[in-house]
Amino acid sequence: MTAASPPEVLRAPLVVEFPFTRSLGPVQSAFLTGLREGVVLGVRTSAGKVMVPPVEYDPVTAEEIRELVEVAATGTVTTWAWNDRPRRDQPLDTPFAWVLVKLDGADTALLHALDAPAPEAVRTGMRVRVRWAAERTGAITDIACFEPYEGPAGGGAAPHDGEFADAVTGIVAQARLDYVYSPGRAQTAYINALSEQKTVGERCPSCHKVYVPPRGACPTCGVATTDHVEVGPAGTVTTYCIVNIKARNLDIEVPYVYAHIALDGAGLALHGRIGGIPYDQVRMGLRVEPVWTDGGRYPDHYRPTGEPDADYDAYKELI
Repeated sequence: MTAASPPEVLRAPLVVEFPFTRSLGPVQSAFLTGLREGVVLGVRTSAGKVMVPPVEYDPVTAEEIRELVEVAATGTVTTWAWNDRPRRDQPLDTPFAWVLVKLDGADTALLHALDAPAPEAVRTGMRVRVRWAAERTGAITDIACFEPYEGPAGGGAAPHDGEFADAVTGIVAQARLDYVYSPGRAQTAYINALSEQKTVGERCPSCHKVYVPPRGACPTCGVATTDHVEVGPAGTVTTYCIVNIKARNLDIEVPYVYAHIALDGAGLALHGRIGGIPYDQVRMGLRVEPVWTDGGRYPDHYRPTGEPDADYDAYKELI
């Protein structure tokens, strides 16, 4: 007789994405507007060091920096790394090198992409120049990339007043993280049990607390939790909040109540929405049970069971 194979651990792609909006101070505004106009600006510190990209405060003295200077669009590679698998929204869609380039007239290096046919064509110390984007809007992407350059070096840093018509005053950056998420062995078992309308936690063999959702190990005792325990289905509201702001893509009318619910037999409370009762009648100690929708893989919400409220002493350690 052979032992049954353990269930396959769940995995799924996950995308975290949001637009990040920020206003620009005079230094960053001049830098990005300058890129739109085909001009690279830096700042000069009180010690005479020219920093590109420019910063608003000296990293050594913390004093505010406002002295803008123009540097050349040519420079030298100080270090590099080859990228043979470009990802979505990277500067180039063919293999390229990430490079730090110290532009002529600057004392610090700018990170960007270098268009090169192969890693053998890239070296520290090689000369490069800016390849400007065909359409420029006032963003770092106005530098399409760098390209190899064999011409003369540019001049030093020249003073610039930072004045441009229709200056860029704010930007919207799209932050995005793509990855494959796995909940692990313990939560895979928990999720699979939910699909069967069961709530299963794991008991610590040392302190005997039942964790729901399970974590695979007891955070108090530091030992693995492998003993599966079915809890609930009913539970007790330990604390709650009233939600008055409607979330995007969530088809729930406000106000509604989101609560911590200690399921019977569990050693800590989990989150759940309370329904089937006016929001202003939800209270600590309210006894509730899960409501499942057809084909749902988790409870849609919890509703009152009709039982008397739980005594405070029965759940005070779970608040």
